[in-house]
Amino acid sequence: MAARMLKACVLGTLLCQVWSSTETQLDKDELRPQALHLWRNQGKGLARVKRDWIIPPIRVLENSKQVPEDLVQIKSDKIFTGEVIYKLEGPGVDQDPKNLFEIDDKTGIIRSKRPLDREKYNSFTLKAFALSPSGERLENPTTIEIVVLDQNDNRPAFTQREFTGTVAEFSVPGTSVMSVSATDADDPMTDNAYLSYSIIGQESIPANAITKTMFGINNQTGAIYTRDVGLDREVVKSFRLKLQVADMGGMGLTSEGVAIIHVSDINNHAPQFSPTMYTMAAVENRKDYEIGRVNVTDEDDRGTANWEAKYFVSNNPEGSFAIITDPSTNQGVVTVIKPLDYETQDKYFLILTVENVNRLSNKAPNLPVSTATVAVIVVNENEAPHFREDPIQIVVPESVVPGTLLKSNIAYDPDNSDLRYDISRDPERWLDIDRDTGDIIAKRTFNMRSPYVKNNIYNAAVKVTDADGMSTIATVAITLKETNDFPPQLFPLSGSICRDASLTSSGLVLTAVDEDLPPHAAPFIFKMPDDASINWTVIQVNDTHSLLQPLVELDAGEYAVTVLVLDSGSPALGAYAQVNVTVCLCDSFGDCKSEAGAVFGSSVGISFFALIIIIASIVILLLLLLLAVAVTTCGRRHHIKKGTGLLIGDSEDDIRDNVFNYDEQGGGEEDENAFNIDLLWNPLDAPSTPGSYYPVSGVPRGKQPLRKDAPHNLPSPTYPRRPPANPTDIEDYINDGLEAADNDPNVPPYDTALIYDYEGEGSLAGSLSSIASGSSDGDQDYDYLNEWGPRFQKLANMYDPR
Repeated sequence: MAARMLKACVLGTLLCQVWSSTETQLDKDELRPQALHLWRNQGKGLARVKRDWIIPPIRVLENSKQVPEDLVQIKSDKIFTGEVIYKLEGPGVDQDPKNLFEIDDKTGIIRSKRPLDREKYNSFTLKAFALSPSGERLENPTTIEIVVLDQNDNRPAFTQREFTGTVAEFSVPGTSVMSVSATDADDPMTDNAYLSYSIIGQESIPANAITKTMFGINNQTGAIYTRDVGLDREVVKSFRLKLQVADMGGMGLTSEGVAIIHVSDINNHAPQFSPTMYTMAAVENRKDYEIGRVNVTDEDDRGTANWEAKYFVSNNPEGSFAIITDPSTNQGVVTVIKPLDYETQDKYFLILTVENVNRLSNKAPNLPVSTATVAVIVVNENEAPHFREDPIQIVVPESVVPGTLLKSNIAYDPDNSDLRYDISRDPERWLDIDRDTGDIIAKRTFNMRSPYVKNNIYNAAVKVTDADGMSTIATVAITLKETNDFPPQLFPLSGSICRDASLTSSGLVLTAVDEDLPPHAAPFIFKMPDDASINWTVIQVNDTHSLLQPLVELDAGEYAVTVLVLDSGSPALGAYAQVNVTVCLCDSFGDCKSEAGAVFGSSVGISFFALIIIIASIVILLLLLLLAVAVTTCGRRHHIKKGTGLLIGDSEDDIRDNVFNYDEQGGGEEDENAFNIDLLWNPLDAPSTPGSYYPVSGVPRGKQPLRKDAPHNLPSPTYPRRPPANPTDIEDYINDGLEAADNDPNVPPYDTALIYDYEGEGSLAGSLSSIASGSSDGDQDYDYLNEWGPRFQKLANMYDPR
């Protein structure tokens, strides 16, 4: 009924506006035929009208079930002059969302075609046109505003499925805990979106730990707060609240939600020792190790700073003990951080206190700080002996007398055990030690020049051992002080000075050296003995050098001068040195002249021509001597014994050793001129006849190597090859050799004469074909002949045809 009344009012208003409008005067010259929908781009060529349509907003209720529904009717005053066609455009008509509205082009009634949803489109702005049948715009387009009225068709909804908050235990009433929120899709300007919050349920965790209502909520803002006292973390851990939100100020649609509130812990419980007395044992001479643990209890939330404990130790004047917290168990770990000494103190009583990392809350009970007592018993342990110093420092002179006590009372044993001492390292064996007392004694005199002395320090090592076998080694650093052990030496011990030079410019530079080190070496002092200071003097040049000079003009010759040199040691050591000085004539460069130069350059003595005559006479005598020797040698060469030949003399040596004949291979049996054996060897010194020709007992026999191509049915030779005895000429010598070769099956070829060569007196060597072998033929290895090249290939095949 209300809708009908509203439509009647709208239609009445529209009709009044239409009837009250005046006729629009149009310029006939500007009117032109238009297409049906071309008015959308017009406006520039239209005549101004006196009035426009004025239509108030049209209100349409969303979700209306009466569709299609007439909303409004529009008319043009041109309807009395002719036919008018109405058109409508805009969102909901020909723009998205389309097909929501339409207009009757004859009557001008605007209708809704479908139900509207305000949450999607809360208003529509449309334009209405009045056109002639030819498409001419009869009126200016008018704007029609359609407003969608809201209905409470949306429930409110919480913004989270579950809200989470925290409140400290023992919070006072009115303490803000958290806020919840919700939204409603309805029009926020209406009661449809006016929300109201409430708590409709409470559960404690653990269940039924607290039954009274502990929380309230602001129904307009959704802020949750505490309503009562009694929130104890040790009693209740959290709460689960069931929430409700409703629109229409709490009278409309509703939704439910959940809020979880955790009760947070405060440090309202101080840690307490349990128990308060402890006994622990600690081994002496050890550090940085655990000796025990203490326990505490704390009812605050485990793993938080309100529960974690901090320990303090008192009655610990030496700072030998410390206590730290085990983060997983909250126990106090007692440790020894400095070595304990049983002999000094065998028991300790420690006082421990404890507190939390966080400060204790003012809501905690007022209790005294918890304390505990720890009795630490020190356990005795056999300790190794200790040196009183390490390294052991000793300073002695290098010339210390053997047997001198160098160091005593070098070690002690904390357990008062008997000690035994040994030298652990002493590369020079300079030291000795008393095995019972540990006295270090010099065994020998020290030497600063030892390779084991570095920077005047000699390092050794001693070991001390107690009765239980515990031992300790310490270094002995012996600093050697230099002593004056060696006198200085003078160099050079010979030299020359010029005779004709002035006394002040001539002299011999002397250098002193000392094997000692400062301060027992330079500067040196040079002196002359009283008996030598008449003709000579020594002048100090610097700390190590001096100049030896004659005091008077001396003749050329050799002079022995004694010089004394002293070092700077305490006491000073000195040595006499004899310096051989040659006084000579010198050339312009200051060098001594040779004897001939001295003679030539001197105006005293024989003349130059007399010297030439003497030298020529000496040369002639030498030539005559050489001529006499040559004549004597030639006479001896022509003195030959009768019947001995030219090459055979009185010498027992065989001339064969000195004669070499090259490029003569011989011509076989017919060549009798190839060699003259008589000129090559001494028949009187010929070797004895071999046993194979003239058998004699005791002659050694050797087995000859067999040729692989020799007949195997012939006997092996039973004699070593020897030259025939006493041949008188070459013919007999060759015949004897031929006979021997013909009868020897091991010497090829069988009908070829062998040419022998005399190899010296007493030679045991035979021919190549009869080399003696001390082993069987099967043991011989001739493979090496193959390595000698192609020239020896034939020989290799003869003895090893493989």
